Amino acid sequence: MFTRSFAVASFLLLAATGGPLSAGAPTTVPADERAVVHALNRLTFGPRPGDLERVRAMGLAAWIERQLAPARIDDSGLTARLAHLETLELDSKTIAIEYAGPAMRERRERQLQAWNRELGTGNEMPPSSAGLGSRIPDPGSRQMSDAQRKARGVIADLEQAKLLRAVYSDRQLEEVLVDFWFNHFNVFAGKGATRNYVGEHEREAIRPFVFGHFRDMLEATAKSPAMLFYLDNWESAAPGAPATPARAARPKGLNENYARELMELHTLGVDGGYTQQDIVEVARSFTGWTIRPRMGSGFMFVPFMHDNGEKTVLGHKIKAGGGEGDGEQVLDILANHPSTAHFIALKLATRFVSDNPPPTLVDRAAARFTATRGDLREVVRTIITSPEFFSTETYRAKVKTPLEFVVSAVRTTGAEVRNALPLARELREQGMPLYFCQPPTGYDDTASSWVSSGALVSRMNFAVRLGENSLPGVRVPGADKQLTVTIGSPDFQRR
Repeated sequence: MFTRSFAVASFLLLAATGGPLSAGAPTTVPADERAVVHALNRLTFGPRPGDLERVRAMGLAAWIERQLAPARIDDSGLTARLAHLETLELDSKTIAIEYAGPAMRERRERQLQAWNRELGTGNEMPPSSAGLGSRIPDPGSRQMSDAQRKARGVIADLEQAKLLRAVYSDRQLEEVLVDFWFNHFNVFAGKGATRNYVGEHEREAIRPFVFGHFRDMLEATAKSPAMLFYLDNWESAAPGAPATPARAARPKGLNENYARELMELHTLGVDGGYTQQDIVEVARSFTGWTIRPRMGSGFMFVPFMHDNGEKTVLGHKIKAGGGEGDGEQVLDILANHPSTAHFIALKLATRFVSDNPPPTLVDRAAARFTATRGDLREVVRTIITSPEFFSTETYRAKVKTPLEFVVSAVRTTGAEVRNALPLARELREQGMPLYFCQPPTGYDDTASSWVSSGALVSRMNFAVRLGENSLPGVRVPGADKQLTVTIGSPDFQRR
């Protein structure tokens, strides 16, 4: 007989690494048990006890349509679980002033004290605080102060909220898509002031648009202070742009970082047909798109920073003197480009179907993107109701990311989460710290990024700890009983 922890670990590893495949593909949305299990594994963060029966009773097609219209789903139970996270709905200005500000001032004071102790005098000032912390140890680094704890609590609240939503929300497809699009428009909370903006980025630039039009999300992320800071566009200016009292230093000139990632990662894809000159022209178009100064909160356009000359992007001429509208025109060009339709369709099909999705499905999804002018609900519907989605080649063909693995384990076992921070620590140990993916690519969702002997050991160890109820704040019911597992079934059998 398997012990509880070994049974949990064995089942979860099997679920994460796939299973036997066979030939054949359905022509309509099927209603058999395997199709329901498949949909629950791909369109949610994993089935909970009783989900299989609920979906079968409702009908799989009806359940999918319900998930595609999440506003109709009562999620008040989740709202209650999020109520104690005090910073979750705060705007970035409040976070900067009340949470990040005191910690920054405290750290600056400690750095000055350490600098003066090193020099043996109280009169000298360090050349700048930038980089100082890497040269002189922070005297308080071993014990977190109240100000530091309060500042770090902002990210802790975001981590908890993401995990609680993934575990408990009944709007599961929406949560899966929020995670997908956050990675598509990734920002790194470890880069300076980005940590003040990251919650607002997900809440206001991603979440409202996952079932909307791609063009709207593209603009929301382009104007997101998190994206402006992370990819340096907030400093991008026409050559010779003057300084102002609010910005004492002269702007640094043209910065191509956002323009490059906008085309390579957000829209056209690396093979989308753009040139280095297109990158320059796009960067010129977005000069002056910046963040409000003085504990900045929100987007603003600064005309004197903008390059008002004529530009040519992907063969389209943008007339001189367009101001903020130059960037808007670029977003129109990119959102309506055939390469964007294909790139977005490919990424969504990779997420939901397989690491190498069938080209015919990608082409259909891209055509739907074009026909609906980027209606993301319709593109997702095309993919998740397709014969390719339900084919036996697709069944168990994806490897779960650490986030999917950890959350699906909690959901499958019916565990109660009273504190999600231990789960966030598990994700850090498995190489997926939430909101801290440094490259603009975001976290990958293909097997090559997550399958290794070390990764599998980490997953096994987590599963054992979960099954033994040794994760603080996470409680699997019936800890005094053993579990047996029917291989290939999402359900545990307790005896």
